[in-house]
Amino acid sequence: PFTIKTRQNAYQARALIIASGASARLLGLESEKKLIGRGVSTCATCDAYFFRGKEVIVVGGGDSAMEEALFLTKFATRVTVVHRRDRLRASKIMQERARKNDKISFLWNTIVIDILDPAKELVEAVKLRNVITGEETMSKTDGVFLALGHIPNTQIFAGQLEMQNGYIVTRNGTKTSVPGAFAAGDVQDVVYKQAITAAGSGCMAAMDAEKFLEAEGEI
Repeated sequence: PFTIKTRQNAYQARALIIASGASARLLGLESEKKLIGRGVSTCATCDAYFFRGKEVIVVGGGDSAMEEALFLTKFATRVTVVHRRDRLRASKIMQERARKNDKISFLWNTIVIDILDPAKELVEAVKLRNVITGEETMSKTDGVFLALGHIPNTQIFAGQLEMQNGYIVTRNGTKTSVPGAFAAGDVQDVVYKQAITAAGSGCMAAMDAEKFLEAEGEI
């Protein structure tokens, strides 16, 4: 009952497993797009090593931002957390860990409005704005790590599957609102969002799909 179309072909299937993941939420700056992979990153565990002995900033105020900041302290000499509010959204324990780390400092009520310098294909500084006073300043940095959360890649399924806040709703394992369609990983996980849990739910979806096909007499 399912037809999946790509640019080149169309594929038909009796069961479908959706595992399209999630994309990191970005600031929406033109300079940000040009400098991704050239000093702008969405993954500290992936890129922290390249900032050994350098100064970096982390944008965000949740648990993921604190995790990124703490991990970066293993390599960077200084980590500045830039947050648009005057308090963190992170859990109490993550806040305490970050505040106790001498390498981490905080810049409150502040947003990043530009990243320099795309022309040089590297990060040299960020342009900041205080959301209370409107004052704009420049701050030298070697890297920008974005920890603003993720957006599930589910837009293609809008209006076809039951969703909540962009995430596919699953019940009784990995079953979606459409019989024969299953969802695994960050497209349906609003709590854990880890590689190991995504892999586990992928296995669950495969088993659920197999049971569904057996019940339909397909295998």
